Amino acid sequence: MTGRTDIKRATELVQRAVAAGQIPGAALGLIRAGEAPVMRVWGLAEREPERRELDLNAWFDLASLTKVLFTVPEMLRLVEDGLADLDDPLSLTLPELNPQTELASRTLRQLLSHTAGLPASAPLHLWESTPDAIRQRLLSEPWELGENVYSDLGYLLLGVVIERLRGEALSARPLTPGLTFTPPPELSVSTEQCEWRGRLLRGEVHDEKASALGGPAGHAGLFGTLRGVLGAAQGLLDGSALSSAAQAELRAPHTPTRALGWERRHPGWSGGSLCSPQTLGHTGFTGTGCWIDFGRGSAWALLTNNVHPSRRRMSNLGPLRRAVGNALAAGWHID
Repeated sequence: MTGRTDIKRATELVQRAVAAGQIPGAALGLIRAGEAPVMRVWGLAEREPERRELDLNAWFDLASLTKVLFTVPEMLRLVEDGLADLDDPLSLTLPELNPQTELASRTLRQLLSHTAGLPASAPLHLWESTPDAIRQRLLSEPWELGENVYSDLGYLLLGVVIERLRGEALSARPLTPGLTFTPPPELSVSTEQCEWRGRLLRGEVHDEKASALGGPAGHAGLFGTLRGVLGAAQGLLDGSALSSAAQAELRAPHTPTRALGWERRHPGWSGGSLCSPQTLGHTGFTGTGCWIDFGRGSAWALLTNNVHPSRRRMSNLGPLRRAVGNALAAGWHID
């Protein structure tokens, strides 16, 4: 039996959203075993001050996809290499953590699964200091732990752990083709006219916390082309990116809605209701998203510049993401 995928309905949905002005531009891609990748683009890489057409070579700011396409695999590779264990307390790598907080006893696994009780975020970019000084304050801050929430701070700390254990900056870590921390601005999709930096961001990380740290961080800073995101998803889907043991750990449930970093299928989530129960997905604030259906052997990505030219004009992408996921699942056939 051979598989085939009909993505006509999914492409119509995205094309309609771009034509209606919901988003300036979008790139949609699908990979399945035994099929050639399908990739489509529509609209603009920049709407204002200039109009630039979007193409398949464009680099998108992936925002929080950094967490799952970079930080989670990097942490699992540390475990594979014998440099860490997921249940190590954070103090083992970061002994200078503030002793007034219980953070030192939280584990790497808890940070990866957003169950360490850290706050969601903090205005690092307003600390007005150097990247190195901000890192030190990040460690010395007396963070008050509370209920479990999705936390950029946890992944910021994981980025420091990776740098500490590898002995090099995050920007020095090898990446799969089509992913980078330093994209060419002339080929990059514009994000926001940033009020803090006073300029339009193009090939420069949108996230203020990552920018304050110099660009690459554990929670944001990664850029990718559509082909690059699909390639990273393919590596996780077919097991070539991690050992079988690490891949099993990646997919294991850690909360009712989350694996290590990735979201698991649950009612109302971004991947739609027709994907298999073995599906993981994640989105990024700039308008990006990637989903991997291990049950059906497929993965798809929808990349947009939803924050362009301003987050105050961004659309709610939830309905579009779910509709596209459902249309792709419904278009899968076995002959």
